[in-house]
Amino acid sequence: MRKYILMVCRYLLLVSITIQLHAQNPLIRDQYSADPSARVFGDRVYVYPSHDILATEGRGRIGWFCMEDYHVFSSANLTDWTDHGMIVQQNKVPWVKPDSYSMWAPDCIYRNGKYYFYFPSTPKDTSYARGFTVGVAIADKPEGPFVPQPAPILHVRGIDPNVFIDKDGQAYLYWSQGNIYCAKLKENMVELASDPVVLEALPNKGLKEGPYLFERNGTYYLTYPHVENKTERLEYAIGKNPLGPFKITGVIMDESPTGCWTNHHSIIQFKDQWYLFYHHNDYSPTFDKARSIRADSLFFNTDGTIQKVTPTYRGIGVTNANTQIQIDRYSRLSDKGASISFLDTASKFQGWKTVLEAAGAWVQYNSVDFGKKKPKSVTVRALSPAGGRLQIRVQGIDGPVLAEIPIAAGNEWQLVKASLLQFKPGLQNLFVIEG
Repeated sequence: MRKYILMVCRYLLLVSITIQLHAQNPLIRDQYSADPSARVFGDRVYVYPSHDILATEGRGRIGWFCMEDYHVFSSANLTDWTDHGMIVQQNKVPWVKPDSYSMWAPDCIYRNGKYYFYFPSTPKDTSYARGFTVGVAIADKPEGPFVPQPAPILHVRGIDPNVFIDKDGQAYLYWSQGNIYCAKLKENMVELASDPVVLEALPNKGLKEGPYLFERNGTYYLTYPHVENKTERLEYAIGKNPLGPFKITGVIMDESPTGCWTNHHSIIQFKDQWYLFYHHNDYSPTFDKARSIRADSLFFNTDGTIQKVTPTYRGIGVTNANTQIQIDRYSRLSDKGASISFLDTASKFQGWKTVLEAAGAWVQYNSVDFGKKKPKSVTVRALSPAGGRLQIRVQGIDGPVLAEIPIAAGNEWQLVKASLLQFKPGLQNLFVIEG
């Protein structure tokens, strides 16, 4: 019988078992989420995504995007995320067509003591717009409660609102509808202060949408998804003014290698590091209308251009050694004998398992903080019909051995506890090896 060891990363623990949302990709583990608008408010990052659900008979359009509400999530360390719950629901917005399931990509901004949440949907009164328009909900706190305004913003037709406030205090609203549009906002943040203009000198073929504008060192970066070939990739153009003109400059993230048709993003700086938030269909690999939000670090070249971001499973944030370490959200895998698969293909939100099925196969998980005090033990959840042994090392596949863990033969998952042989303090890269 071939020997193999299956490991569920959420149960590779040091010291104790806890239930938390961690920062490995995807960020949100109990529901579909997409189109993340990340914002820094105070000392926390808040993420305002759209909320994909699976359409059923009488609930949305089967086989298409289906969205009826919005949640907001926040974190102080990009590792532990809190779901603050639903903030806007389609049938509680006065101007939205009931049961239209069209609450697409949103954004949120702070101004003058208030938080303004912008969202597109289908109006029940077509005098506002035929198709989509954009409304606003207002709150005193970034997690709400948000109160939707009775009517959408006049003269806005389209989707994917994005708001930017320049250093002179002028606010701008960006959105997409075939082209990317921009208009100035009044001080009240719920009315346009200028006529919409089309932002020129962007790609003239292939869908472009989802604008997100930010400023760095006097340069304005207009970023957007664009279908250059078959699916959306993330691109950007730069200018010296929020209204342009912009010059197409480069690609932030290539097309999905697994064929997810959409991508949608935001870019923030938090504690001296820049991050790209985006989405992929991790929990729904065969249906790309059910997506999940992700985040990875983003870097600039010395000339201000953006280095292309390669998507990772590991994502962002530091994982404490005394919490769950989900090694299926790995940094690297060995070329042979290591793979990742769903625990249960009928219930994908249960997560993944790491399969090590060859002697010497390994998985690497970066940025684990061991602190200064030596943990007493490590606990692994594993299954091995023929039995086997795992090594936990740091620093490299030939690095110091923290623990040797024998796995008894059996056809059921088991929790196996072992003492630590030695301890390496501080931030370490972790390696789990069969052998």
